[in-house]
Amino acid sequence: MAPASAAGLYLVAARSAPAPSGAKRLCAEFAWACQARSGPERPSEVALVRRVNRAINATTREVSDRSQYAREEHWALPTKRGGDCEDFALVKKRELIRQGVAPARLLIATALDRQRRSHAVLIYRGAGGDLVLDNQTDSLRGWQQTGYVFLRMQNPADPRRWVSGFATR
Repeated sequence: MAPASAAGLYLVAARSAPAPSGAKRLCAEFAWACQARSGPERPSEVALVRRVNRAINATTREVSDRSQYAREEHWALPTKRGGDCEDFALVKKRELIRQGVAPARLLIATALDRQRRSHAVLIYRGAGGDLVLDNQTDSLRGWQQTGYVFLRMQNPADPRRWVSGFATR
């Protein structure tokens, strides 16, 4: 899905990886989160992605898994109380699929943020490269502009699986 001629615009993985601990039941609980249905980028799709990112950031409160579930890692949709970073990524993915974005263009990724804390984001794989939807900012940024160290991402060819070992060029 990522053209070889667009080196640096897309996260390109070197190997398969196990799913993050909190995502082991992701596909069983949320089948839509692991769909591989693809499709072309529609006109104004990036604007839709930008709107959804901002709207969910504005309407969802950040609440840790420890506070909400009394455990360190639990991947779920946000509750009325809110959610943590992977919950934001999941609800953004669900909403964008509902609005017609092909599921294969939406990949959950884990990373170390600028403070080197564990973090999860949603990757939108558009014609111009991989853009990051992040609960820490309303701006869409290319993955290379985030300052994050990407650890794992859903496999673009099969989102039920995960990949790692990303080139940093």
